[in-house]
Amino acid sequence: MGEPIIKYSDVEVLRKELVVLKHINFELTDSEFVYIIGRVGSGKSSLLKTMYAEVPVHSGQARVFDFDIASLKPGRVHLLRRQIGIVFQDFQLLTDRSVDENLRFVLNATGWKNKHEINARIEQVLIKVGMLNKAYKMPHELSGGEQQRIAIARALLNNPKLILADEPTGNLDPDTASHIVGMLHEIAQNGTAVIMATHNLAFTKQMPARVVRCENKQLLSGIEDAQITNTDDNI
Repeated sequence: MGEPIIKYSDVEVLRKELVVLKHINFELTDSEFVYIIGRVGSGKSSLLKTMYAEVPVHSGQARVFDFDIASLKPGRVHLLRRQIGIVFQDFQLLTDRSVDENLRFVLNATGWKNKHEINARIEQVLIKVGMLNKAYKMPHELSGGEQQRIAIARALLNNPKLILADEPTGNLDPDTASHIVGMLHEIAQNGTAVIMATHNLAFTKQMPARVVRCENKQLLSGIEDAQITNTDDNI
């Protein structure tokens, strides 16, 4: 097992000057899949957001790849985010553009220039998520599960080393949700590390992986007596 791609040591996270997380110690290695569980407001989303520099680290040591998150200058944030794919609960697709245009927008925004390479990459990620035949569709013409598949395709565009999935099944029916989680596990098996925040403990039994939980402002190992609700967590 190589060097960890994420290493947090005694990290503290504040939101609006209030302590959300403290004494956070966490490591993630290549190709690993980790569930983060916890109640609403326990800090799952805040923890993920620190990893792509959306929420600052107040104190402690936090490294993601070769970036020191605690001292990362704004001008370098885009270099960090190019190596991370993010999957949100509410998909966050551009509603006025087709699937193809959504993906093309991301590639153009991240510096891709060659039209043939762009076309090839879009085709590759759509094949990977089983959505090649929906490239011309608008987001509102897709089911929730299909929209999340497109969101995963978007997250894969730049061959990220890490996928952060924040409640990716929160708006999906159970069968569709299981397919999405299975797809994320497959991504990890193919070499991209995945961290998935979820309220749904059933996934940890259906598709086992390492589990950590946010509780009492700390990050603990395992499920134990974790009390989880099914309400959206935006903290």
